[in-house]
Amino acid sequence: MTEQAVTGHPGPVTGPRRLNEVVLLTQRALRREFRQVDGLIVGVVLPVVIMCAMVGVFGRAIDTGTGLAYVDFVTPAVMLLCAGYGAATTGVGVAEDRKLGFTQRFRTLPIAGWGLPAGQVVASVLRNVLSTAVATAAALLLGFRPDAGVLDWLLVLAVVAGYVLTVAWWSIVWGLLVNSVQAAGAFSFVVLFVPYVSDSFVPVEALPGVLRTVAEYQPMTPLVETLRGLLLGQPVGDAGWLAAAWLAGGCAIAVPLTAVLFRRRGQA
Repeated sequence: MTEQAVTGHPGPVTGPRRLNEVVLLTQRALRREFRQVDGLIVGVVLPVVIMCAMVGVFGRAIDTGTGLAYVDFVTPAVMLLCAGYGAATTGVGVAEDRKLGFTQRFRTLPIAGWGLPAGQVVASVLRNVLSTAVATAAALLLGFRPDAGVLDWLLVLAVVAGYVLTVAWWSIVWGLLVNSVQAAGAFSFVVLFVPYVSDSFVPVEALPGVLRTVAEYQPMTPLVETLRGLLLGQPVGDAGWLAAAWLAGGCAIAVPLTAVLFRRRGQA
């Protein structure tokens, strides 16, 4: 075996080959996820359960103060909640690969070092966009009536995919920092509870003191407001630019940080 093959750093390689590597690693990640039946059940059942709980249990008890039915108010939040929770488990796959030694084996192959985490991220985007579609279908059955055109729906897809992309990269960062699969999974609980301190489920004005300040300046608020405006035919305002800035900034920090951590801790 040549030195290049052993180190995993061959000479100049064309872009199409690198793209093909990511495609193959994405397929590997998707096959592993589809073999985990419990994960598939959670991915399908969780969005439906959350949507039914929010609308059925809290729908009549919460006044949004916006003139919107609660199902219309909460659907954008549940879409992001489900997408983010699923994306936050991306780091678990990286942690498992490290624990089982697969990462070290991949590093002996002539493939890009960033290909393995990139494949995990792309698989997460595909899987969690589908999970969001399930949540949207459940909302429609519960009375959600969007007023969005084709362009609006495309922008909704872009926001959801961007959110999954950002959370997935940060999940991998966390998965490379911790030393166990269980610790890697803890990141999902953080992402799951962040939307509750925003205008996702109640208006910001209804939150007290410090919580209201946090809700006004954390990323979930402009993200939810952007989806709400796009889906319900309302003005998006500055929320759209703030959401784009949060997502772009999050990826701009997480992607190079992942590359650094993968080189230093990929074999740990």
